[in-house]
Amino acid sequence: MLQMIPTNETLCRPSAVAEVLNNILKAESRIDQDKEHLWVIGFDTGLKVKYIDLVGLGILNTCPTHPREVFRVAIHQGVNSIIIGHNHPGGRIDPSRSDIEMTQQMRKSAEILGIPLHDHIIIDGQGGYYSFTEQGM
Repeated sequence: MLQMIPTNETLCRPSAVAEVLNNILKAESRIDQDKEHLWVIGFDTGLKVKYIDLVGLGILNTCPTHPREVFRVAIHQGVNSIIIGHNHPGGRIDPSRSDIEMTQQMRKSAEILGIPLHDHIIIDGQGGYYSFTEQGM
């Protein structure tokens, strides 16, 4: 589900991104909160949010994705950069092996497309988060 953001809000800190994603998740039904979600946040050149797009809704412990889904709206909206985020319904925020591999795939795709991927944020739905950028990954 694409959410256009009509404000001039900037999300420069991973903690701010995590807060927004946790709030979006909390607004969903309890059943959907127990599924993995994958969001893409698109930014203009001033790091102002242009949109937040739910590109995947998976099951309890996985949300399959592909670069074409992550970058589809980014290309259409002409964004300058993106951040991806997803939740771990089980509450752990440490990235899984598949999270790391997916992030590497998205970074390669971002480089080819010329749309920088600033970060990948994992949230636990309770306010906790893991930032690949903060952890130097």
